[in-house]
Amino acid sequence: MSKKDKDYTGFPGDCNQTQLKALSDFRNIVNQMGLSEKIYDDPYLLRFLRARKFDLGKTQQMFNDFIKWRKENDVDNIMTYMFDELPQVRTHYPHGYHKTDKMGRPIYIERIGMLQLNKLFEVTTEQRLIKYYIQSYELLLKRIFPACSQAKGTKIEQSFTILDLKGGSMKMVSKQVYNFIQLASNIGQNNYPEILGKMYIVNAPMMFTGIWAMIKIWLDEKTKNKITILGSSYKEELLKHIDIDNLPDFLGGNSKCENTDALSLNIGPWNPDGTKPLFPVENPPQIGDEQQQQIEQTQEDEDQQQQLDQLKNALADMKLSAPVEKAPHNPNKYEVTTQNNHIVSDTPLNTEVGEEDNQFSQQQQQQLYQQLQQE
Repeated sequence: MSKKDKDYTGFPGDCNQTQLKALSDFRNIVNQMGLSEKIYDDPYLLRFLRARKFDLGKTQQMFNDFIKWRKENDVDNIMTYMFDELPQVRTHYPHGYHKTDKMGRPIYIERIGMLQLNKLFEVTTEQRLIKYYIQSYELLLKRIFPACSQAKGTKIEQSFTILDLKGGSMKMVSKQVYNFIQLASNIGQNNYPEILGKMYIVNAPMMFTGIWAMIKIWLDEKTKNKITILGSSYKEELLKHIDIDNLPDFLGGNSKCENTDALSLNIGPWNPDGTKPLFPVENPPQIGDEQQQQIEQTQEDEDQQQQLDQLKNALADMKLSAPVEKAPHNPNKYEVTTQNNHIVSDTPLNTEVGEEDNQFSQQQQQQLYQQLQQE
């Protein structure tokens, strides 16, 4: 039985003819923009097409806005950004990736109920946090998804998200929290479409209905359909999607996370044992032996040049010039001259030295002078 057009998901390998035609046309547009097909491959472009229901005009507008946004935020160089306050941020805003669901998708968890906004913004700023979010999304695309795909043996390009509101109580219903959630959501929805596969909001208090009514206004219909809100009875639902050994203990699973730094370690196929941190600030670049030798050689050359320059300057201060033949000493001459504003008498005491010392001094000056002339 053949599939109907509406049954095709628009994911790689599951597109109907209309969707393939839209992809081909969109590919031509992107190529004309001079963008790398290696970076913006078909799965990448299909995410934008799915987000705009394969309407080519709307997709092109979204993509143009995205490229403009990338340039404005220097996203191509975001991996050089050092979010130095990350340890303190995690203390006031616990979050991270932890293993995968049954489909092989990375599980992203935020313990929003433990969020301390006032303390968070004592250690960072909104602008720095935005750059951190951007860096996180780029790491998701470039490191986490590829590792999950390799582990699962199939293309993985979506995540499974859990927002845990436990401990939030009344503080969750505030404009501050609303703006904070919107901050991250806008970055993802506008510039990293179709990244979210499924989201569960668990331990939602009764009053969360109010803030949800505000949040869902700026979510598109497709995203809203991926979100399920649950109270305290969520374990059974989560276990439909996540093996119990991959589910953190604070959510009813067997994976020990509570009172540990496991969530901050971002453990998963991309970092199996927690020894390969995700973020640049946690993992400074290592210098190879060859590069280290080059650095040392360069430093040695610079030191030698600096010493030579110092010698040149010292000799210049002494007004060293090419040796010239000195007139024979006249022991009967007692002419008074000045040297550096001091009166000096041209007597044998001031001008005569032993023949051996005088010969060595003249020879040494000659060698130094020739060396400096060659530099």
